[in-house]
Formats: sequence, structure tokens, C-alpha cells
Amino acid sequence: MTQESQVKVVRLHRFDDDESKLKAFVDVAIGDFIIKGLRILKGQKGLFLAMPQEQGKDGKWYNAFFPATKQARQSLTEAVLAAYQE
Repeated sequence: MTQESQVKVVRLHRFDDDESKLKAFVDVAIGDFIIKGLRILKGQKGLFLAMPQEQGKDGKWYNAFFPATKQARQSLTEAVLAAYQE
């Protein structure tokens, strides 16, 4: 992501089930693009952001979107988790 790209949470749908690892579905806008289907999950080390996935013809799941750099992933994760914790 470039410096000008602003990450904005467009939709955040929380789940109240404490036993489920899935905590929320999130849609974000990055510049003029909207990415749907990000998920906030609870793992062993706390909350993390999972990318949207599609199932391939081989039955395996593949990320449909992913940040190109570690810095882009970090800024996306920080923006989404901050909106989730509000």
C-alpha cells in the first residue's frame, strides 16, 4: 500500500458466540477499492486478521486477496483490529 492509500472499515459484523474462533466479518475500503470477506479470528496468541478465501476445484482454500508487503499487512491489521475494539 502506498502512503496515500487510506484503509477504512466499511462494514464490521460481530459475532457474540464466545466459544467460536470467528469474532467478526469485515469489509474494508482501500482507496477506491472495497475488499469483502476479511475475518477476525481468535487464535492462541490473540486476535488476528484472516484474508478472504475461495475454494479451488481441488477442494483446497486459497486467499483471494493478500497484502504484498509485511508493512501493508500490518497497517491493514492495525486498522481493522482498532475498529473491532471500538
